[in-house]
Amino acid sequence: MINRKNRLASSHLTLAAVLCAATIAAPALAETAQAEQQPATSTPAGAKIEDDVHNRQTDETGNIIVSASGLKELDLLAGTSVLEIGDIQRDMVTGQIGDLLSKVPGVSATSFAPGASRPVLRGQQGERVRVLVDGIGTSDVSNTSADHATTIDPITVERIEVLRGVNVIDKRIPTRMPDEAFHLDALGGIDSATNMRTSAASLDVGVSSNLVLHVDGSWRKSGDIEIGRFQVSNALRADLLADATAAEEDGAFEEATELRGAADQRGSVPNTAMESWTLNGGLGLILGDSTFGASIGYYDTNYGVPTRPGGAEGDAFVTIGLEQFRADFKGDIALGEGAFERLKLRVGYSDYTHTEFEGADIGTTFDSTSIEARAELVQNAQGLLRGSTGVQFMHRDFFAQGEEAYVPPNLTDQLAVFTLQELGTGPFQIEAAARGEFTNVEAQTLGIKRNFDTFSGALGVVYEGVEGVRIGLNGSRAERAPSAEELFADGPHIATQAFEIGNPDLKTESAWGLEAYARGNIGAGTFSLTAFRQWFNDYIFLNETGEEEDDLPVFEYLQQNADFYGIEADLSYPVIDTGEVRLLTDLRASYVRAELADDTAVPRIPPLSLLGALEAQTTAFDVRGEVQWFDNQNRVTTFETPTDSFTLVNALIAWRPLAGNKNVTVQIAADNIFDVVGRRHASFTKEFVPLVGRNFRASVRLSF
Repeated sequence: MINRKNRLASSHLTLAAVLCAATIAAPALAETAQAEQQPATSTPAGAKIEDDVHNRQTDETGNIIVSASGLKELDLLAGTSVLEIGDIQRDMVTGQIGDLLSKVPGVSATSFAPGASRPVLRGQQGERVRVLVDGIGTSDVSNTSADHATTIDPITVERIEVLRGVNVIDKRIPTRMPDEAFHLDALGGIDSATNMRTSAASLDVGVSSNLVLHVDGSWRKSGDIEIGRFQVSNALRADLLADATAAEEDGAFEEATELRGAADQRGSVPNTAMESWTLNGGLGLILGDSTFGASIGYYDTNYGVPTRPGGAEGDAFVTIGLEQFRADFKGDIALGEGAFERLKLRVGYSDYTHTEFEGADIGTTFDSTSIEARAELVQNAQGLLRGSTGVQFMHRDFFAQGEEAYVPPNLTDQLAVFTLQELGTGPFQIEAAARGEFTNVEAQTLGIKRNFDTFSGALGVVYEGVEGVRIGLNGSRAERAPSAEELFADGPHIATQAFEIGNPDLKTESAWGLEAYARGNIGAGTFSLTAFRQWFNDYIFLNETGEEEDDLPVFEYLQQNADFYGIEADLSYPVIDTGEVRLLTDLRASYVRAELADDTAVPRIPPLSLLGALEAQTTAFDVRGEVQWFDNQNRVTTFETPTDSFTLVNALIAWRPLAGNKNVTVQIAADNIFDVVGRRHASFTKEFVPLVGRNFRASVRLSF
């Protein structure tokens, strides 16, 4: 393994040089097409650029354009949401992308630890939720386990799109020339509940008339989180106290003392501190309507992984040291007025390592090297048909070594062909999407290789007969190949407190889906309402066998039909709008229910959640108060415990001190004002890792 990593590390500079050379050489592909074009502009006609977040593009009404190439609308993904840098500053509590998105309708979070939290979309997590960077994967191993962090620092991104997955639009590859000699963005913040200190900055400099240099970096450090009342849930506390009494009766007084100490731990969660930093650099070449760029980046984080009190790990604190080197190339080539308008190219390479420490000793090391590439042809809008067609390839080489290497070395290769089309401009429109995927998964040491051919498609009908409102119905058929972890796992997994056993005979998972929605304007306000249902065939899930191995309960991957359904709603309406003062009400709701064919509950399904907020907006100040309520979750499977309901009350004040400049914002926020103990039902660690308690935050964001 060491030789393998050294060989890969020595290739980093070579790879970076190749990508930078590609940035300079690739424009030759666009020369002929550009000769046929109108005089060059850096943005499409009519597009509005808002300078505070680099290259963010908006339409004529100020709405953010979601990055789906060639389409007028994106109704096949009715739950689309977009978070801008202001939203990120407002909701950035732990700095993890899962927690950041947890207020979006239909989204919860794994909240495994402050250092690791992935999004949960419509009750789905892990392999079923892809987190992307500009359309290709993050190339980490966060899908392998909930305790593995996603290698994205939200404070260095441009915006985040929540579709059927999460797509992060980052800043590393410039796509337009700065309007000034240089462009600087910066953000800094502190908080009280974790003693967090965080800062990030990015700089774009035009080094010639068409070449832009970009650098950015971030740093965040926090201590153990502070909480209200006891660390462990009432049920776990009762178990620990009962175990302490039993240990006393057996004469194990030291063990009894430790168990009582764990049961009575309050005010903070030990081993939840973290520190992370990132450094990225990129070049962007702008030639008329075509852009090319390359970047390299480094991500490093160290964070604590809290373990279940009284569990098998004893007194040893578990921590993770994670690092990733990443190199990317992006090309957007204008092709003229023929059948295709643009060719979009995207390539990403990643070398990822993380080491799990048990105390001072190395427990397990995970290595993953991967390359992913995507090419997409965007059609010229001729007549009624719009859309794009492309191909995508991914290769991953995964290797784990150590006591918790419960997944053997494996290779995954995946090739996909896709298209997304939109027909019509009148009251009725038709949208269609299709994706064929060919996946090979091989466990070399086991001598097992599986091949999967899957097809996914969707068809939607949209009606715009009511002014400002879109009503639609989408039908879909989706298929997913089992992952290497689901096929080949065999060993103790301390993070999930389970001995996991994969099933190399798993079949393709498939689902039929139906989604109805309405969204648009109500007077001066906006609304969105979606109802969905999915019928799964051969749904893959972990199930407890009742056996024990290495002092852990044994879980095996099984398949069974499953049924998911739910609703999502969002309403934003100005109840007062005088021009100088605006009072906005913000209402959101999410609900999902899921059960297996045997009428048992699918594990870790988030409960009903509601959010209500009032926000007063003036030229210089925004004042917001919000209440977020989570229902209890009593519909659980045999190895889960119910989760109590809780309510979070938050408030913030945002101040723009420079008249006529919205790009400088000072914010003071108070989260969980009443210091309640909240536990996310979707979390593996909910019994002993509650959400952060009362927390006061201050941050400053500027852009020049």
